[in-house]
Amino acid sequence: MNDSEKNGEFVIGRRGFMATAGAAVVAAQIGLKVAKSAEEKSGSMKIGFHTDAFNSSYKSFEDCLKWAEKNNVHYIECGLIDGVSWLHGLGYQPHVAMYEDPVLLRKKMEKYGVQFSQVDAAYPLSQKDAPLRGVPYVMKAISWAKLAGCPCVDTTDGLHAPEGLKDPEAMDLMKRSYEQIMEVAEANEMIVNIEPHGYFTTKPEMMEKMQAFCDSKYLRMNMDTGNTFIAGQDPVAFLTKFFKKVSHVHVKDVSETLAAATRGKQTGIAVSQCAIGEGVNADNIKKCLTILRDNGYKGTLSMECEGQGGPMIEKSLEWLRKTLKELNVAAG
Repeated sequence: MNDSEKNGEFVIGRRGFMATAGAAVVAAQIGLKVAKSAEEKSGSMKIGFHTDAFNSSYKSFEDCLKWAEKNNVHYIECGLIDGVSWLHGLGYQPHVAMYEDPVLLRKKMEKYGVQFSQVDAAYPLSQKDAPLRGVPYVMKAISWAKLAGCPCVDTTDGLHAPEGLKDPEAMDLMKRSYEQIMEVAEANEMIVNIEPHGYFTTKPEMMEKMQAFCDSKYLRMNMDTGNTFIAGQDPVAFLTKFFKKVSHVHVKDVSETLAAATRGKQTGIAVSQCAIGEGVNADNIKKCLTILRDNGYKGTLSMECEGQGGPMIEKSLEWLRKTLKELNVAAG
């Protein structure tokens, strides 16, 4: 029977049925292939970068989006500004102000093929003014990040021991602060990371206590290979102790001169001052990537380095991609 129209209805013959069925099978196979490809990509580690790399070149956040698109990088991390900054307003700062609508920003980022891996709300929560300034800032960041399609908010302590507070007092202060923060995080299903960056957080025994501030799956850790190293810790041992809590990673090298001048004297650095892979921390980074691979980490590897407007972070990106390939790590 040929395909025909009968009483206003389309009747498919055996050949037509077989052809249609065959096409459906092919379409289904293509669909499965696409779905499988997407699943494989989502199941790999993700390469991103912190816009701090463009601070010294006075680039805007949109300039960072353009750089990401040009270099096929799909994940970005930036600081959040709570209020108005003249430098940011003039387009000379690569971060985002929370007066910007998060949904409109998310749609703009999608046009560049970029999404947030994390936003940085790292007001030092160990300071005496943390309940007044830090806690409201972080809670606002959580709500903003939710609308922006961002999965993580980064937090930390201060670089130095808080003035006027003994260590146990500061820890009690931070515990109360995180209890309030995590109530909002739980409601928004938002991961709040604690980053080793300061006086308390770069000490493994203190980080362990801070991770126990709240019994919540949303309280996690942002591993930083550079801060742990500059604080005098072994990044590999630090990650080994906490890898089950890690949901985001800062990949940061340290120049030889910076290490010689400040290692063990500082608790954190903003950027590496050298391309990733060209410093004295490169071997530790490789070992950390191996640990992450062996333990099934599928989160973002966010590069932190001086960008020089592009050239230095491009070197870092080349090194990271090459190293991941050598380690047989799939990266999207």
